Amino acid sequence: MSVVHSSFYRFTPISEPTRFAEWLRERGAALRLGGVILVAEEGLSAAIAGEADAVRAFEAELQQQPGFADLHCKHNHCERRPFSLLKVSVKREIVAFGIPGVSGGDALDTHVSPQRWRELLDDPDTVVLDNRNSFEFKLGRFRGAIDPGVAHFRDFPAYVEAHRDEWQGKTVAMYCTGGIRCEKTAAWMQAQGLQVAQLDGGILNFLEAFPDAAADWQGECYVFDKRIAIDAAGHETGTTAEQVFTDPADAWRLARAKRLDPV
Repeated sequence: MSVVHSSFYRFTPISEPTRFAEWLRERGAALRLGGVILVAEEGLSAAIAGEADAVRAFEAELQQQPGFADLHCKHNHCERRPFSLLKVSVKREIVAFGIPGVSGGDALDTHVSPQRWRELLDDPDTVVLDNRNSFEFKLGRFRGAIDPGVAHFRDFPAYVEAHRDEWQGKTVAMYCTGGIRCEKTAAWMQAQGLQVAQLDGGILNFLEAFPDAAADWQGECYVFDKRIAIDAAGHETGTTAEQVFTDPADAWRLARAKRLDPV
């Protein structure tokens, strides 16, 4: 059995999130998929896994829905199922930024390809900014990256504002796991007068793009499923949740990781 993990998101208006969530839940269950899908009026965010043919079928059906025609899905082959359960939830936002009125997908010309990202890593006028939580940064990061030292995504804006003046005239190249956090912050950062570049598709897209990704990616990438972490080649590492969440302040994250997939 070939098991494939697929992650994707799309900021697009969804007029009836509850009805859309019901359809996603029904189709995912019929295809025996596991995963976590978040639906809101602003769009959809998902990480799913299952047999390769089932994942492809689900993606094809979703791409037939309004607003999802050219959906970009990032794939990773797995040794075992990353999820045993399928959870589809309706939320106010698919990723909570904490600043009212900020929507994803509003930034202008900020996406850069994995190939261009490699060039930016070597540019002395680039600030490489990790747009994830500190526990993720400690596990793995791009070479030269800065850890904002945040415990929650909503803390990120304060860090940017504190360093805005020193970053003027430079390119702030930011990244996150799959790209969705950068979508939420890019337009807001442009409004702060910053020149922004966001890694298109995030870390997962970069690792998928390059067989030699380890030349630029140091360590492991936390993946929010029962694999816990993958290496630069996309392989499960064997790292446990207990090894990731060692800070007592992260006890709730450890409990969530254990609760995510009890099967």
